[in-house]
Amino acid sequence: MSETWMIRIGWLLSGLYALFIFGASVTPKFLSDIAAQTMTDLGWPGAPIMLIGVIEVVCTVLYLLPRTGLLGATLTMAYLGGAMVTQIRAESPLFSHTLFSVYLGVFLWGGLWLRDPAIRRVWPVRR
Repeated sequence: MSETWMIRIGWLLSGLYALFIFGASVTPKFLSDIAAQTMTDLGWPGAPIMLIGVIEVVCTVLYLLPRTGLLGATLTMAYLGGAMVTQIRAESPLFSHTLFSVYLGVFLWGGLWLRDPAIRRVWPVRR
């Protein structure tokens, strides 16, 4: 695959990831009470929903900026790790809930790996 196509596909994956985060995760935190109810159901009553939403926005913006993409991806994985632990603690279903952070992480890192030649040099795929 050519370098140009790798970069385009990487930005496509990164964009899909960002659209999902902004649409399905950040927006409900800012515009509805669904997130607060969900956090209560998961055992976190009184969770700082707005702060969590701001952290998600900051991490995603950092991820989308070429100069800070690696930092954004790293911070996002820390956040997703906490989400996974919450799902484990709540004894949520494995493939649909608990591993969802892993699925998002694959999109996140796959997009970054494809769009950033420097990341590919650090983590090459050997044939």
